[in-house]
Amino acid sequence: MKVRGAIFEAEGKPLVIDEVEIDGPKRGEVLVKLEATGLCHTDLFTMSGADPSAYWPAILGHEGGGIVEEVGPGVTSVKKGDHVIPLFISECGECPQCRSEDTNLCSALDETYYKGLMPDGTTRLHYEDGREILHFMGTSTFAEYTVVPEIALAKIRADAPLDRMCLLGCGVTTGIGAALWTAKVRPGSTCAIFGVGPIGINVVQGCRLAGAEKIIAVDLHEDRLEKAKVFGATHTINAASYDGNAVGAVKELCDSSWAGADYTFEATGRVQVMRQAVEACRYGGGRCTLIGVAGKGDELSLVPRMLISGRIVTGTAFGGCNGRTQLPQLVDWYMEGKILVDELVTGERTLEQINEAFDLMRKDQGYRYVVKYS
Repeated sequence: MKVRGAIFEAEGKPLVIDEVEIDGPKRGEVLVKLEATGLCHTDLFTMSGADPSAYWPAILGHEGGGIVEEVGPGVTSVKKGDHVIPLFISECGECPQCRSEDTNLCSALDETYYKGLMPDGTTRLHYEDGREILHFMGTSTFAEYTVVPEIALAKIRADAPLDRMCLLGCGVTTGIGAALWTAKVRPGSTCAIFGVGPIGINVVQGCRLAGAEKIIAVDLHEDRLEKAKVFGATHTINAASYDGNAVGAVKELCDSSWAGADYTFEATGRVQVMRQAVEACRYGGGRCTLIGVAGKGDELSLVPRMLISGRIVTGTAFGGCNGRTQLPQLVDWYMEGKILVDELVTGERTLEQINEAFDLMRKDQGYRYVVKYS
């Protein structure tokens, strides 16, 4: 089947909008007709040349929402017509990781998923002349249709708008989940979020959902700090007023010049800000969660005493969310008005306008752009 897609063909170059051939689903796979996709900074990171694991040619995109068009042999959890969100972290329910309460990093597809291939080691995407096009993060949502393993699809309620729920495929879930499922923020606690862009602002509302008493948003941009208040920030700090380092200001708001916040989060991908997030975390059990992805060659430097003092530093992927079982709950919360999603959408674009939207993202203009296919 011929579909329109945006092809990543070289680092530092615009995506190529063209027709591609997509094969039908094989055993354990599902063909999804995508209604919309969000544009994430992870895609931009891959396109930039800073990602050491980048590969091409590939159809990028991992924030999709769509409707099941066809199922392959053996598929039982979804059927034609079901509304789904593709997942860049699968949930097979059977591997050691899925059986553990300590991680959401399912290992069922490790051999192929992050090499741009389907479970059988081949691709479903091709140029018209037969050359292979690789999948991206197992989802490839920058095309009108995609093929995804059954264990990497979250089935959601049909009355939720797919052009908004697509954002749960990464940004919304990663941020909220970092607070709820990775850090496990406690009611009445103090939280500081370094960087309140598309991910960090969702950490803010995750801390709000968890019942944090003091939620401190830290950023260099006043407009983002104002937006963070809408999502639940109780205090804001413009780091530009402190030469880019607001550690001291965070500690003052925590009523301590030496300790810090109970929970800190970093959502910029800059190693110097990661260190600040660690330093702003209180001694004796304070927890710092690193979310941002650093660039090629970047290293985080920490002094041992930062950890000897009892701070806990951890990372998170997809906010610790088990996509097939936990993501549908976030959809319910959106429909019940408990979480904000519409407010994240800066603008809507067609597939042909995708490069224009990425240009705006490079200039830090907006939170999320959504490409609608119909």
